[in-house]
Amino acid sequence: MKLSPQSRVPSKTQALPLRKDRLYFLTPQSASFLASMTFQELKNLIAADQHRYEARHGFRDFLKQWIREGGFRFTVVMRLCAWLRAQWWSRYGLYHLMLWKHRRMQIRYGAYIEYSCQIGGGLYLGHMCSIVTNVRCTIGDNCTLGHGVTIGKTHDRSKHPGVPMIGDRVYLGCGAAILGGVRIGDDAVVAPNAVVISDVPAGAVVGGIPARVLSMEGSAGYVSNVALQSGPIREC
Repeated sequence: MKLSPQSRVPSKTQALPLRKDRLYFLTPQSASFLASMTFQELKNLIAADQHRYEARHGFRDFLKQWIREGGFRFTVVMRLCAWLRAQWWSRYGLYHLMLWKHRRMQIRYGAYIEYSCQIGGGLYLGHMCSIVTNVRCTIGDNCTLGHGVTIGKTHDRSKHPGVPMIGDRVYLGCGAAILGGVRIGDDAVVAPNAVVISDVPAGAVVGGIPARVLSMEGSAGYVSNVALQSGPIREC
């Protein structure tokens, strides 16, 4: 698969006919995301995901990663669900078959990442186990999610109600919990078992319960094989 520099979350300007009123459980941005994904954007997203594993391209490496990496298989099926949902001709056939496959993989791995989440290219899931994300959350490009990560919503009684927004090139360590309407800046690192309940500045390394800033060394060295450059990388 060829990588394209335009491999980004699909824009709102190429929307296909889709009953957005039936996507009541999504934010307007997520509904537009589902309605606008083209086949080229699907290829770009999968190619960026593939590059994160061994920094290689092509169909042969695609098959290799498909066989070896459960996280990559999960991501491909998730992307296909999002693309097929946007196609009128697949509403009563291929989409439901792929959705069934996606649900089975969610149960098998205990990873509840919905295809309707806004997730940029270059997603890396090294160990597929017990990952839970809210359907309305946003995850940027080239992010790494360790096993046991939770990205969840909080309600009005919390300090920051809402759902998290994760920036680009963010590393979420094993067991990390991102809770509420917080923003994780680009190039940030959340240490294993940290609980984040407030905003994290770009380039920060945070840890503890509740999480606090430990350093400003960024995610360089934690997030590798980055093919999709969505913004300036922070120099450490």
